[in-house]
Amino acid sequence: MNQKFYKYLKRTLLFVFIIIPIIAYIGYSYLGARVHYDDNPIGLEWNNDGPYLFFENDNSMSVNYIKGNQKDGFQIKTEYKALDSVYSLDSYFALDNTHFNFKIDTSFKTPKAEYKDGNKILAISDIESGYRTFRDFLINSNVIDDNLNWIFGKGHLVLVGDFVDRGLSTTQVLWFIYKLEQDAKIKGGFVHYLIGNHELKNMHGNYKAASYKYEQISSILEKTQSELYNSKSFIGKWLYSKNAIELINGNLFVHGGIHPSLAGSKLNIEDMNKVIRSNYYKQFSVNTTKGIEQLLTSTKTGPCWYRGYFKNDLTQEEVEVGLDIFNAKTVIVGHTLQSKVNKTFNGKVIGIDVHHPKDYHKNWPKGRSEALLIEGSNYYRVFDNGVKEKI
Repeated sequence: MNQKFYKYLKRTLLFVFIIIPIIAYIGYSYLGARVHYDDNPIGLEWNNDGPYLFFENDNSMSVNYIKGNQKDGFQIKTEYKALDSVYSLDSYFALDNTHFNFKIDTSFKTPKAEYKDGNKILAISDIESGYRTFRDFLINSNVIDDNLNWIFGKGHLVLVGDFVDRGLSTTQVLWFIYKLEQDAKIKGGFVHYLIGNHELKNMHGNYKAASYKYEQISSILEKTQSELYNSKSFIGKWLYSKNAIELINGNLFVHGGIHPSLAGSKLNIEDMNKVIRSNYYKQFSVNTTKGIEQLLTSTKTGPCWYRGYFKNDLTQEEVEVGLDIFNAKTVIVGHTLQSKVNKTFNGKVIGIDVHHPKDYHKNWPKGRSEALLIEGSNYYRVFDNGVKEKI
């Protein structure tokens, strides 16, 4: 009896303390869970971090770089530039001691929301401040070369939101996108930076997901964190010009998704973007919108926030009703973490939010980036080594 009992006890303990945790971990890993076990100390080296640009008045702008180190303290190097002057700036990345250059243009123009040209599309989302991951993925995908020059021709690079927060390279990521926009335009290509809920959070003054680095950076700059992205910030004003929804060659791109209730709206895609943009700087706590405006800006139903495609409470018909508003054949979304780039709802919904590796945070497993490539009517998973797989 005792022998049988001890065998039973051993099997039970084995199951409870070993088998169940292994099964649970495999399940969580499949959904993108990672163990964060260390940080690279280079992430605390902020010397040359920047630039941080702020409009001082109607005629000038301050250009600020952080100088110094954690041991001796930090200072600000500031220059003032006329708004009508043309000049180039540098953004430095400490992890591999590299930098890139870009020209400043103080005119901000909202891009159009619909494109019909048949050119190829590469879409990626939720980079979350991972500059190196983003840069190297684009190199291996032949969007840029090793010198960061645009080689994607007239193609569309679509950034489906949440390129900020949860990392130490937000500044580098944003300036890199700014540079890519300029380079693509010269070659006849396009960079589409769509606003996600985390870009919205920063414009709304919600920094809970931002790295502690940016709380300290704003303090060094003698600013509040809200001033890093408000209308007096160059980056903030640039973000304000962006769309939340775009239709490219019949494919709808939006960070969260399209709630079926929007089907009753008479607004077109341009109008919807205008409504959403008009609320970029309105905090949720004081948001008093109603009707269609509330649907478009709500943290439950708004296109930057919606998660309904992945909650098993939508029908195929409801998904297609949402697409019919825009005459779209499919919708490509980020926001909700996927184990891989995949199609659901008979190919009408493609989820592309995967767990990308971090620049300075060490996680296990490390994770592997993926993106979506569209060539005509063909859709491919693209991996971080440039290999593609049809889906």
